[in-house]
Order: sequence, then structure tokens, then C-alpha cells
Amino acid sequence: MTHTFAVCAYGDSPYLENCLRSLVRQPGNPEIICCTSTPSHYIEETVWKYGIPLHVRDGESNIQDDWNFAYETAKGDLVTLAHQDDMYHRDYGAVLRKRAGEYPDMTVFFTDYATVKGTRLMEGKGLVEWVKTILRLPLINPDWNDREWLKKAALIFGNPVCCPSCTYNKKLLGTPLFQSEFQYVLDWDTLWRLAGERGRFVCEERPLMYYRVHDGATTKQWIGDRRRTEEELAMFRKFWPEPAVQLIETFYRRAYRAYD
Repeated sequence: MTHTFAVCAYGDSPYLENCLRSLVRQPGNPEIICCTSTPSHYIEETVWKYGIPLHVRDGESNIQDDWNFAYETAKGDLVTLAHQDDMYHRDYGAVLRKRAGEYPDMTVFFTDYATVKGTRLMEGKGLVEWVKTILRLPLINPDWNDREWLKKAALIFGNPVCCPSCTYNKKLLGTPLFQSEFQYVLDWDTLWRLAGERGRFVCEERPLMYYRVHDGATTKQWIGDRRRTEEELAMFRKFWPEPAVQLIETFYRRAYRAYD
């Protein structure tokens, strides 16, 4: 199966080049494209340096529309929506192709990740990362990770899946991929929908990408936004009664400190 890394670029991220550099070093000659709804001289120069085609979406920037545009522009059967601030381990593509060969019904592939704060690689896992690892455990067993109840069980205490670590099987999922009513938790909402459909979630519990946290990161900017909290509560209400929702959210907020 063919594989595409579709880099979603927004604004002028100083980390974009690091992301592209990690992708051009991937073995197996995957397709690499860059998509943006905020074209700039900086983005054009950076992708030109690495010989990567740039696709510009017309219209106002919107995460769901931007991600769908990148997903649909990619030619590969397997599409990784790479975030501009993050980097990918050299083995990511090879492990992905191996798992796709082993599990033809794989709809979503994702991995563990290492955290980079600014430019510093964090050693070991913090509490948040350990909790997410525990929540992903049911999905490691290939005898079970095609079961709807198990896929959903991994998502009911929050989203333990690092969005940029995900690769989607476009051949099986079709288009559009993202059909969420939400803006901030659309990746969680999308996984929940896909968990209810036929197909296997394949989790590689090995840090095959580097997730960067910095002051300009979208995730960190959203933490102080009340709308994000409201969307998270709306997601929890899909699975839990109101008293449980409030309790879970109390612990969930503490996880935000990981971005300080």
C-alpha cells in the first residue's frame, strides 16, 4: 500500500523545517506533501528547499477543513496528517507498512510518542503519558483490537491517542474523514465514530514520533479557551452520567499542567 505524509502548515512555524527533515529521511520513498490555508513566502521557501509540493486551500482557515483538504489531496492509501511542529522517528513508515501488511482491515494506526518541550527532549514519561499508555493497552492485542466495544473503551476516559501519530487507511475509510461538530476535540470525536465502524485500531507502543509543546503550539493556546472545556464535557457526556463527567473533568484539567 502506498503511503503519504501530508504536512498541515499554518502560519510561519519555526519548527516546520525540522518536521520536513524528519520526513525526507524516511525509508521507503513515501509521498510527502505540504498543505496550507495560510500561504506565505516562508512556507514556500521551506518546502522548496526539500523539493516538497505545496497545496493551498482557498477559504478561511479551519482545522477540520484544512485536515480534510490534506487528507483528500494525498495520493496514498495510507495517510499520515503530520503536524508542522512535530517530528517522526526514522522507523515510523517502516513499522506502519509492516502493520498494514499484517492487518489488511487496519483503519487507524497510531504510536506512542516522546515529548519535546521547546527544543528539549523530555526524558521518560510524565503522569499524563503513563495514563494514556494505560488507556491504550487494550488496543495492543491484535486478537481484540477490531472489536467495537474495546476500541470505544480506550476512549471513554479521554483521548489517549496522539493525533499527529495517526495514519488513516484512506482506502477503507473514504472521504471526508473528519465530520465532527467540534472544533477542538474533532480528532477524539472522529476516533469515536471510527471505533463504531468495521476495522482495526493498531497501536504501536513505541515512541515513533516527537510531539512538541511550546508557547505557540495550538494545543497550549486552546487550554485557556473555555470552548475547549465545553467540547470535552460534551464528549464525556456521550459515555458518562453527569456526576461522573464532573469528576473526570476535574482530573482532566490537572493534565493541562503538562503543557506549562
